[in-house]
Amino acid sequence: MREKKSNFKKKLFTKKRLVILNEETFEETFSFKLNLMNVFVVFSLGGIFLILITTYIIAFTPLRELIPGYSSTELKKNATQLAIKSDSLANALKKNEAYIKGIQKVLRGELEYAKFNKDSILSESDEPSDLDMSASEEEIKLREEVNEIDKNSKEKVKNKKKSDKK
Repeated sequence: MREKKSNFKKKLFTKKRLVILNEETFEETFSFKLNLMNVFVVFSLGGIFLILITTYIIAFTPLRELIPGYSSTELKKNATQLAIKSDSLANALKKNEAYIKGIQKVLRGELEYAKFNKDSILSESDEPSDLDMSASEEEIKLREEVNEIDKNSKEKVKNKKKSDKK
């Protein structure tokens, strides 16, 4: 076992020569002195460098938009603006429908013209939400606890100021 390890280390660090020759004249063009460990280190560092460059290109260039499932920032911005516009248009449509219904009531004689007011009709169309805004028991208890803590802290501050003045 010991011999295998030492043999493997010997193979890793044994110097070899890589020679590039001219095919026609057999003249030596270029030569390297290498060992397996150097080759392994060079290829490992090259692979890591290649991965880092690819990651950088994908993450920080517009090329990332070509990846399926990755939406562009411009597309997100446009979608947000369109959602806001559609909400405001829906509200305007609702107000216009309420106004037209009011005018129809006046034309049918169901409502007197003197009572017909655009602001009153629009205020009817702005219905408050049906949310229950009353406080729960837990919330009331929490508020009481916070009030007590605030009172205690204010008293401590007052007492400290009085003691500092003496």
